[in-house]
Amino acid sequence: MKIQVGVMFGGASVEHEISILSAMQVMKALDHHKYDIIPIYIAKDKEMYTGEAFKEIEQYKDITTLLKNKKTYHFVKKQQYFYLEQKHGWMNKKAYRIDIVFPILHGTNGEDGSIQGYLKTIGIPFCQSDVCACAIGQDKVIMKKLLSYAKIPIAPWFYTTVEEVNKSSLWLEKAEHLGYPLIIKPANLGSSIGIQLVENQEQLYKAIIEAFAYDEKVVVEKVIENMREVNASVLGDREHYEVSCLEEVHKHDLILSYEDKYQGSGKSKGMVSTSREIPAVLSFEQENTIKELAKQVAYEMEISGVVRIDFLIDVDHDTVLVNEMNTIPGSLAFYLWEPKDLTFTDLLDRILTIALKQYRRKEKMIVSYETNILKDYDQRQGLKGKG
Repeated sequence: MKIQVGVMFGGASVEHEISILSAMQVMKALDHHKYDIIPIYIAKDKEMYTGEAFKEIEQYKDITTLLKNKKTYHFVKKQQYFYLEQKHGWMNKKAYRIDIVFPILHGTNGEDGSIQGYLKTIGIPFCQSDVCACAIGQDKVIMKKLLSYAKIPIAPWFYTTVEEVNKSSLWLEKAEHLGYPLIIKPANLGSSIGIQLVENQEQLYKAIIEAFAYDEKVVVEKVIENMREVNASVLGDREHYEVSCLEEVHKHDLILSYEDKYQGSGKSKGMVSTSREIPAVLSFEQENTIKELAKQVAYEMEISGVVRIDFLIDVDHDTVLVNEMNTIPGSLAFYLWEPKDLTFTDLLDRILTIALKQYRRKEKMIVSYETNILKDYDQRQGLKGKG
């Protein structure tokens, strides 16, 4: 019997459309002999939909028409199985059994641990990293604090908040101490959305205000002006990690924009449309350092499945710095595994195998006790024996 895989994508995020692109690639590449694929599209109003039409990229050119007269769905559990079932109606409601969910949700409300927490609460198995790893990976502030604690090298940085900017000038002093140019990033977004390069205080003010439109925390980083950007993908869990082929990303500007990533040729093709060199031309020492750091980051963050970790090489000082991590990278970074003779289909199969293994292991853990302390509850005295 085939495993019923619910591929979840879309979501209330500025990366909604990128999520759709990645999900289309995943649904096409999954082994149709082993898996039945059920698309789970989350619209921008957070309602869930399914059906064969949601597997076709052409349908999303007019989402209003796509959703017209479509039924919304929710998860229900019947005996030991989970189902995606129509929310409304009394009789003959359609339902699709879901054995495992494969979240392909980038950014807020998906990659940040939100959907993982929901799926974990209701008990349905899901692929990729758990709640904590996703939350940390999405929040650049918390991630950088963790990396610093683990003594993993990163660029000089600080962060500020709406409250600090409104009440104090300390953040300006920190910026002056780092020295221009600086990069401004909303703490919880990806795909280069809201990221700006600033070269003076006037530009800093403007970029900070614009970044606060996306997030209440903003990261300010020192620019490594003479640098190379190298990315690696890591696959596995804390029992074993392996690192993909490395790539170097080439760009005309210091910041790779959303348009560079997804609209470089005038058509949205996903991350494969950017200018990149695979494998990256590196010294043995540089390649080895990046691969070892990639495994260390994955271990410290407790990731599982596949992630992409972005590195900066400070050319002037010949040092490697960790930049960011994506727990659900665009296209699941499949193109970094193909040079190692791991096809996209095989990569997805490995991710699903890891997820099911972890689910079976966690199912054996004790999460509650077969007791009921409320049986001793007395409304007048509270719990007996308490004190």
